[in-house]
Amino acid sequence: MADTLVPLSPLHGWDQKFSALPDSVRLAEEPFATMIDLWVDPAGPGGAAAAAVLGVDLPTVPSTRIEGDTATVIWLGPQEFLVTTRSQSPEELEDALRTAVTPHGGAAIDVSAQRTTVRLRGAHARDVLAKGCSLDLHPHVFGPGAAVQTMLGLAGVVLIALDDTGTDYRILVRASFARYLAEWLIDAAEEFGIDPV
Repeated sequence: MADTLVPLSPLHGWDQKFSALPDSVRLAEEPFATMIDLWVDPAGPGGAAAAAVLGVDLPTVPSTRIEGDTATVIWLGPQEFLVTTRSQSPEELEDALRTAVTPHGGAAIDVSAQRTTVRLRGAHARDVLAKGCSLDLHPHVFGPGAAVQTMLGLAGVVLIALDDTGTDYRILVRASFARYLAEWLIDAAEEFGIDPV
């Protein structure tokens, strides 16, 4: 019988460290999301074709995201988007988007293995982020619908605001920086009452 390879997320085994955090700063990895880099003119026929596949329009406002029933589309540039979903496999979504946008000069590439997702929640979530991010994170400025590429500590991330109170964020980080970022977040949360592990 052949051995079966089981994929491990970049933060596999970090649950115990995350569980030592107080309720005011909760961390959890949300691994294995489908992520597709999409290049297409959102105002052209390729944008319409991509929107038909995704069931949601492409964002045209910088540093925003549009969330549909099954997919989220994050604006990365005037004609560059990151599509995330948990309802389709990377192969299925990449193929569907590529088929839709290639005739219109667009492209779609599976980058699911490139990043993992960290969820940061709690009353002090914004305080933790403010220690290593130069953005104005006040919910009136960076609230629901906001998604931006930025630096957090020394890691390049995509930071997504999930609520209008500054207590719930999703952080997309490259797999090679995931452990660094997790350690940085734990260290930044120390003043809020981490129990020793």
